[in-house]
Amino acid sequence: MSTLVFLEHHGSGIQKGALGVLSKAAALDPDTAGVVVGCGVAGIAAEAGRFGAARVFVADDASLEAPLPQTRVDVIAALVRDHGFDNVLFAASVLATDVAGGVSARLDAGLNWDLVDLVQDGGELVGKRAALGDSVYVDVGWSSGPRLGLVRSGSFEPVEHGAAGSVENVSVQLEDFSGKAVMVEQAHEEQTGPSIEEADILVAGGRGLGSPDGFGILEELAAALGGAVASTRAVVDSGWYPYATQVGQTGKTVSPKLYVGCGISGAIQHKVGMQTSQVIVSVNKDANAPIFDFSDFGVVGDLHTVVPQLTALVKERKG
Repeated sequence: MSTLVFLEHHGSGIQKGALGVLSKAAALDPDTAGVVVGCGVAGIAAEAGRFGAARVFVADDASLEAPLPQTRVDVIAALVRDHGFDNVLFAASVLATDVAGGVSARLDAGLNWDLVDLVQDGGELVGKRAALGDSVYVDVGWSSGPRLGLVRSGSFEPVEHGAAGSVENVSVQLEDFSGKAVMVEQAHEEQTGPSIEEADILVAGGRGLGSPDGFGILEELAAALGGAVASTRAVVDSGWYPYATQVGQTGKTVSPKLYVGCGISGAIQHKVGMQTSQVIVSVNKDANAPIFDFSDFGVVGDLHTVVPQLTALVKERKG
């Protein structure tokens, strides 16, 4: 079984989700390879080796500078054809989803998406996918190869293997039609801390905050803890907080070390996005809120009183 992982990067670093998928793939197949595509990216290839890539293919060319999917489809499809990879894995993102769909069409290959786990069975890759509102997991497979898999964000944590893999530069040959799309502008969202997908600590707020102003006390707690602020769909739909912070079935899936939920009832749509958090702490004045059923620690009380007290204690401990 041979596996190739698309290593999406932003700036000078590979995305955490991609490194997590790479680590998982390497645990199943020590000969797993990764591919980095872009311009001026040769320097970040060594990072992939530390997380389990036995080989890192580097496609470094000026034509690949813009993060457009079609050029990446050309590179990955050529690698699969030339090296005969059985599996191609992607960590879910806007770009990776486009690339995975394009590679599937180009190679006439099956694509399973929203995978939450990967296992080997008789030398064949088997994916696990959530169903029925994430209440059950089902095994999914492929009728033929190559097998393409799109992994739900936050499913796997990056694990360092300590050994650097070999780096191999690949020639870039793009299809004529791949240059038709041109990126005229690329905007970056301004943020002062880590994104909710990268943060080890999240402080999340729901409708129980009462108003958009309630996020102020969450931001203070998150700053004291060195984490980021997240939100629920109801909050985002009401315009209280940015969409980029939404956790849940229609938002982002996160797996922080600590998740502090404030004023969140715990509806299934939110649960599926944060249930893999290592430690879940909930603050809600409703003792019967569903979120307490899957929390490690729960505080029944008014969050507007509890959260500022918690912030003060954290600051006191930190000195």
